[in-house]
Amino acid sequence: QVQLVESGGGSVQAGGSLRLSCAASKYTNTGYCMAWFRQTPGKERDGVAVIYTPRKSTYYTDSVKGRFTISHDNAENTLYLQMNDLKPEDTAVYYCAADAVPCSSLILPRRESSYRTWGQGTQVTVSS
Repeated sequence: QVQLVESGGGSVQAGGSLRLSCAASKYTNTGYCMAWFRQTPGKERDGVAVIYTPRKSTYYTDSVKGRFTISHDNAENTLYLQMNDLKPEDTAVYYCAADAVPCSSLILPRRESSYRTWGQGTQVTVSS
């Protein structure tokens, strides 16, 4: 069974930075598309960034472009999200996701329903 373990969340002031990590358990198949989503109370889970790991193709939602960077370490099978210049509106529970269908260098899934495996979530709180 694929397991994803997230870490790196916390509380920061606006303008600060955080780096989220998502480690896949050994011998797991995460597929080629991995992503970060975020969710606030009462709202749906929204896609923040997606990466196609063989070619490092990426997608970012408009609100985080230029501030967030998604990356993947193939050797460690670990997904990262570097978040800079954080804003109060970035406050949310962040989830990593893997094993998406469909997935290719041209198809970077952004919908929650495309991903079959999820981490437990990590809270990010940005104060003004």
